[in-house]
Amino acid sequence: MTNNEIVMQGSPSVEASYAQSTSQMMQVEKRFTLKTAGFWVRFWAFLLDTLIVSAIIGICVNPIFYIMDWSLSESVWYAPISIISAILYYAYFVLFTKLKGQTLGKMVFGIQVVSLNHDKLSWSDVLFREWVGRFISNVFALLYVLVAILPKNQGLHDYFADTTVVHEEVFEETEVMHKQEIVEQEKTTTENDEEPTEETAQLVSEFLTKSETVQEDTVTSDDIAPKQ
Repeated sequence: MTNNEIVMQGSPSVEASYAQSTSQMMQVEKRFTLKTAGFWVRFWAFLLDTLIVSAIIGICVNPIFYIMDWSLSESVWYAPISIISAILYYAYFVLFTKLKGQTLGKMVFGIQVVSLNHDKLSWSDVLFREWVGRFISNVFALLYVLVAILPKNQGLHDYFADTTVVHEEVFEETEVMHKQEIVEQEKTTTENDEEPTEETAQLVSEFLTKSETVQEDTVTSDDIAPKQ
């Protein structure tokens, strides 16, 4: 190897850049989720809950009204029996749904209320569902038919609270479609690959200059040998 030969270690001779091109592919994933409860099973559970609330009122409230000689026949909304009955009715649904996730009627039929946004029902979910939404549904009773129409068998009160009713131990298989991105790396050579960069050219120039200087100042073995 002569002094004019250059060895550049650690410096790549070609600079390559990689451009990423993405393509999308649809992938099907199978999941098992709790099956939503339909109209009829919820109807029978609600009917049973109504009978239970009526029994509670008949056992706990009516005797007090008989003893106090208060009227039980008034049907206006501001009558004492109407107010107390409404309090017990909504308290029954609110408390059981918040504490157990299901009323007694739902327990019998094996269904429960679940949130679509949270793992557990919050107080706001329960109040919107069992108080505001149920009050509107009771005033307009035909709105309960929405359970058979809306997706995920949601009633109007479910829609307000982002909840639905599911079977406890019945699962259904669903297919979820989602896009999967596949990254393909394509090696492309840039225009700068044909010519060295300015920094590399400067390093080469400095190396050549130093090599020439060392060569001029070096004394060879021929110069040291005696003349004959």
